[in-house]
Amino acid sequence: MSIGLTEEHRALAESVRGPAGRGIDRAALARQGLFGVHVPEPSGGQGFGLLELCVVLEELGRARADAAFLPTALTAALLPPGHPLLPALANGTQTATITLPTPSPPPAPTNTPSAHPHASSAQPPASAGQPHASSGTATALGPTDADLFLVPVEGGWALLDRSSVTAEPLEGVDLDRPLCAVTVREVPAGRELGPLPVREVAAVLLGAESCGLAAWAVDTAASYAKVREQFGRPIGQFQGVKHRVAAALVALEQARAAVWDAARALDALATATGAESAAGGAEEAGRVKGAASGSEGAGRTEGGEVGLAVGVAAVLAPDAAVRCAADAIQVLGGIGYTFEHDAHRYYRRALANRMLAGDPGEWSEHVARLAAAGVRRAMEPDLPEDAAALRAEIRAHAESLAQEEPPARLGRFAREGWIMPYLPRPWGRGATPLEQVVIHQEFRELKRPNLGIAAWAVPSIVTYGTREQQERFLPKTFTGEIVWCQLFSEPGAGSDLAGLSTKATRVEGGWSLSGQKIWTSLAQYAHWGICLARTSPDKHRGITYFLVDMSAPGVTVRPLKEINGEEIFNEVFLDDVFVPDDLVVGEVDNGWKVARDTLSHERVALGDSWGPGSQHTDMMRLITGRDGLRRSQWEQAGRLWAEGQAISALGLRGTLSRLSGGGSGTTASVRKLLGMRHAQAISEFCWSVDPSSRYWNRMILTTRAFTIGGGTTEVQLNIIAERALGLPRDP
Repeated sequence: MSIGLTEEHRALAESVRGPAGRGIDRAALARQGLFGVHVPEPSGGQGFGLLELCVVLEELGRARADAAFLPTALTAALLPPGHPLLPALANGTQTATITLPTPSPPPAPTNTPSAHPHASSAQPPASAGQPHASSGTATALGPTDADLFLVPVEGGWALLDRSSVTAEPLEGVDLDRPLCAVTVREVPAGRELGPLPVREVAAVLLGAESCGLAAWAVDTAASYAKVREQFGRPIGQFQGVKHRVAAALVALEQARAAVWDAARALDALATATGAESAAGGAEEAGRVKGAASGSEGAGRTEGGEVGLAVGVAAVLAPDAAVRCAADAIQVLGGIGYTFEHDAHRYYRRALANRMLAGDPGEWSEHVARLAAAGVRRAMEPDLPEDAAALRAEIRAHAESLAQEEPPARLGRFAREGWIMPYLPRPWGRGATPLEQVVIHQEFRELKRPNLGIAAWAVPSIVTYGTREQQERFLPKTFTGEIVWCQLFSEPGAGSDLAGLSTKATRVEGGWSLSGQKIWTSLAQYAHWGICLARTSPDKHRGITYFLVDMSAPGVTVRPLKEINGEEIFNEVFLDDVFVPDDLVVGEVDNGWKVARDTLSHERVALGDSWGPGSQHTDMMRLITGRDGLRRSQWEQAGRLWAEGQAISALGLRGTLSRLSGGGSGTTASVRKLLGMRHAQAISEFCWSVDPSSRYWNRMILTTRAFTIGGGTTEVQLNIIAERALGLPRDP
C-alpha cells in the first residue's frame, strides 16, 4: 500500500512510476506538470496539495529521479499563493536550492503564530523588524547553479536570485544530489518572505521520498531472495532472510502511514486557513493557532495536531529508509556492497535524507513534549456527504438504546444486530464498511459488550454452521449467556496448528475426541469450545471443526499460572469426549478451511487492540507526573508515542481503503506485529521510569505474552513475507 490510498492517487503514482523507471529528467517532469502538482492553479500549478506531492515524491524516490525536483518543489510549497515566482517553479523553468534549518525543535509547543498556512506550533517565533542577511555560511540542498535560493535571514526567510548569494559545492555522502555552502551577499527589496515552516514541510517531503527509497529496497531484497540460491534452495526460504525482509516491509508501512498522516494534516490546515481568509479575516487567517502549554485543552487546536503529526513523520520515515536500504545490502550480500549495484546509492540517499530532515532524537523529544502538553492527533475518517442521512438514522437508534435499562439494551443489541453489525442478518445488520464506521462512532458511549473469544468463533458459525447451530448458540452468545474458548493449540504442534494430534474417532451418533489442548484462554470459565481434531491422516484436509461442551464427561481443565501470577491460560484434556454429529461445523475433514476463517478474525481483532499504551495516555500520565526525567527518556517516550500514533494511522488507512472499495492489504498483520511489540516496549519503558509501581510491575510481565499468543512474532513475519512479498514457503 503506497502513501496515496484513493484511486486518483494510485493513478497519479502509476503515471509517475513508468516514466521514472525509464530515467525521467527535469524536462519530462515539467511536461507532466509534476513540479506544480501542489501549486494553486492561478499560479500555474495543478491545484492539488502536499499529499499529492508526497505521492509523486514516493515514486521519484523509488527511481532516485532528478536531483533538482525536491528542493524546487519544496520551495514552491513554502511560497504564499500568488507569489510572482511561483509559476516559474511550477512549470520547471526555474529551479531552487534551499537552506534547511539546523536548530533543534523547541522543547514544547508555543503560542507563537505563523504567517504560513502549513506552519505548526513547532515553528520558532519570528524576529521583529525587516529581514537582513544572516551572517555566516549555511548548508543548502540543491546545486550551485540553481536559479533561486531560499535562505534564512534575520526575521525569517528570503527567496534570492543566484546573483545575490555565493554558492560553493560541498561533498556529501549522496553522490546523486548536490549540496552547497551558501552565503547571502545581499537581500534586495521585496525578496523577503518572513517566517516560513521550512523545517516542518521539509521533514514531510523528505519523509515521502524516503518511503520511495525504502520501497525500492524492500522490493529489491525480496526479488533477489526469491531467485538467489544457496545450499540448494532460495535464500528467501531461510527464516533469517525472510524475517529481515518482512521486518523491513513493516518499517516501511509504518513510515508511509506517518508521512500520509502528516501530509493530510498540513493540507487540512492549509484548507482551513484558506477558508478563514476567504471569509474576510486575511491577516488572522494566515496564522496558526498554537497550543497553550499546560491548559486543559492544550494541543487540541489545528497547529498542535499538525506539529505532532509532522514530528511523528520526522521520527519514523528517514530512519525506516536507512534501515531498509541497509537490509537490502545485507540480503544482496557482496554484490550489494559494490558500485556494480545501485543499492549503495539508495543507502547514501537515505542517509542524506535523515541528516537533512534533522536529528530523529531531537524530533522524538519534541513529539514527547507536545504529547505531554496535551496535544492529541485525531484519527477519524472523513466520510462522504451522503453519510449524513445514514448518521442521523443510526444516531436515532443509539439514542433509543441509551434510554433502555442495561438488560433490555443488551437484548436489543443482540436482536437488532448491533454487536457484530457486519454479519448478515439476522445475526448482524449486513452493514457496509461505511455503516460500520458510523455505528462505531455513534455507539461509543453505549459500550457494546466485548465477546472475547466468541468474536472469533461467531463469524465462522455464521458462515459454515447449520441453521440449527446458529439459532442454538448465537443469541445466547450475544447476550453473554454462553462464553467460549478456543481449543486449537497443542503441546506438540505449537505454531504449526495443522500439525495437531487430537484425534476424533467415529462412534454411533457422533465422534469421540481424545487429546490435549494448551494455552486455552479462560477455559475454566467457558461453557463451550471451538475445537479442531484430526479425522483422517492428511495434514490439512484431515481436520474437522467441532463445538465441544466444556461440561461434558471427559473434559478436564487445569489452569496454568503465568509469570505475572494470573491464571488466564489453561491445559485442557479430552478423554473420549462425545460430540454429536450435529455439532460439527462445516464438512468432515474440511475443518482447516473453517479454522482459517476463525484465525482471520483473530488477527484482525488482536490488531485492533494491542494492550497498555495503545492510546499512550498511561505513559504520558506517568512521565508528566514525574520530575527529573533525562533527555534520553524524553526521546525514548517520543519515539514510542510516534510509533503508536503511526499504528493508529495504519488502522485509519485500512478503514479508508475498505471504505473506498479496496482491500486492507497487509495492514492487519502489520498492525498486530507492531502493536504487540509496542505494548511490550511501553511497559518496559514505564517500568524503567517507575519500577516501584505495582501496575507496571504487572504489565511488564503480562505483555511478554503478547508476541506469543494469537500467532508469534515469527509466524506473523512469515505471513507477511510469504503473502505480501511472495517469498517462498519453507519446504
